[in-house]
Amino acid sequence: MLTNPTIDRLRELGLHGMATAFQELDAQSEARGLEHGEWLAILLEREATMRQQKRFEARARAAKLRHDAQIENADFRAARGLDRNLFMTLAGSTGSASITVFVTGPAGVGKSWLACALGHKACREDFSVAYHRVPRLFASLALARGDGRYGRILKSLAKTDLLILDDWGPEKLNDDQRRDLLEIIEDRYERRSTIVTSQVPLDRWYEIIANPTLADAILDRLVHSAYRIELTGESMRKQRAPALPETPQA
Repeated sequence: MLTNPTIDRLRELGLHGMATAFQELDAQSEARGLEHGEWLAILLEREATMRQQKRFEARARAAKLRHDAQIENADFRAARGLDRNLFMTLAGSTGSASITVFVTGPAGVGKSWLACALGHKACREDFSVAYHRVPRLFASLALARGDGRYGRILKSLAKTDLLILDDWGPEKLNDDQRRDLLEIIEDRYERRSTIVTSQVPLDRWYEIIANPTLADAILDRLVHSAYRIELTGESMRKQRAPALPETPQA
């Protein structure tokens, strides 16, 4: 068998997974007893796996998630009120379904980490994900108004399968920010999934928007059908902080 020319041709065609698998099989004496169909099945499976991995890596880079978090590493033992069944259900649907998820609670209880874990899972399932801290997103949109990128950014946000809006509040929104938020939510309503994290309890969001008409429009689209993860307890950063060494006695 002309192994090297075959491997070179596979790589020329962009079939790098098949090329690698072919090279590995050819080096295994036990693989020589396989039927042609079995060889082909192995090569195709390797190619599919490699392409899936490359798509995931591209999705993860584009998402710019704050934490390298995986749902398999979620801590359900910590006393913070995290419902395992709800979280795992959301992990299986945040990319494919058009849902809204609120993750609220005090600082340090893992809101951003959990949101990023859901985003990571969506990337693995080949859905597009975008992570934004809300204050920085508003700042970017303010700049975009002056250089012609505003519409393009809103269009990109609207097309993303899962949008993570991290660190909502506690400052009140100004007029531009209220309109920005309404545009983002309206574009995504019943079309794409959105996760919002906040230290502010849900019953105070109305006062943060600080405009009764726009608050009604925004919250009507967000709240009524949203899934809620309401965390409690002390900061997990504090719990995991290393103990300070004792001061030597004089």
